[in-house]
Amino acid sequence: MLPFILFGLLYDSMRYYPNYLFGDIDIQGIYDTEKAWFGIGDGAARLTPNEWFTLHATAVADFIAGIFYLCWVPLPVAFGFYLFFSGRRQQAFRFASAFLFVNIIGFIGYYIHPAAPPWYVEKFGFEPIFNTGGDTAGLGRFDALVGFPVFGSIYVNNSNVFAAVPSLHAAYCPIAFFYSLYASRQDRKQGRQVSALPVWSIVLAIFSIGIWWTAVYSGHHYTIDVLLGIATAIIGLTLFECWFARTGLWQRFAAWFSHFYL
Repeated sequence: MLPFILFGLLYDSMRYYPNYLFGDIDIQGIYDTEKAWFGIGDGAARLTPNEWFTLHATAVADFIAGIFYLCWVPLPVAFGFYLFFSGRRQQAFRFASAFLFVNIIGFIGYYIHPAAPPWYVEKFGFEPIFNTGGDTAGLGRFDALVGFPVFGSIYVNNSNVFAAVPSLHAAYCPIAFFYSLYASRQDRKQGRQVSALPVWSIVLAIFSIGIWWTAVYSGHHYTIDVLLGIATAIIGLTLFECWFARTGLWQRFAAWFSHFYL
């Protein structure tokens, strides 16, 4: 759990050093780019995908979207627990460490390019309003369906609303999906029964796609944010596996940590 705990602490610390103090907030630029690249015609108007989904939302889609988005962190964490308690402790630690590594890259992205989410434009327009609180956006429709502020209780404590780029929501399940395949490969090398890993791979693939769709459907991210989030996962995993995990510093730390805790 150590990498996940560090992830939580780093994320929460952003409220004390908000990224909008380090650069201009991209509000209209990303909106215009989204409309130009991915806009959808609706009569005489051209809408961003978020705007189109808002006009064509349904109760069934709202419920499905809520289920997907509730799992963006719990599902990867549950996968980590599965690896740990199924006797794959080294793989669990490697997955959790890569998860933290990708998050650090994503957090750096927040500070390089502060950006507003789609719901901010819908609610406030293109003017920056600092210290803006979080918002459930389209996920509020899920809360209304179930009669309980599930997402309302989550987003009221949002550390920074201007951290839409990249969408780390879009990165987490793909990271777990990669390590489900990695763990299966390691099992086959060791002549070990793969057991439930293929099921995890299928579930994580489905939820990856579902979360990508929900991020746009709910108005929390543009398509651009989601694509950059996927790119962050790919870049982060490549750097971790091809470089960082091969450094002497990491290998010594992993060996020491494994000796005492795994």
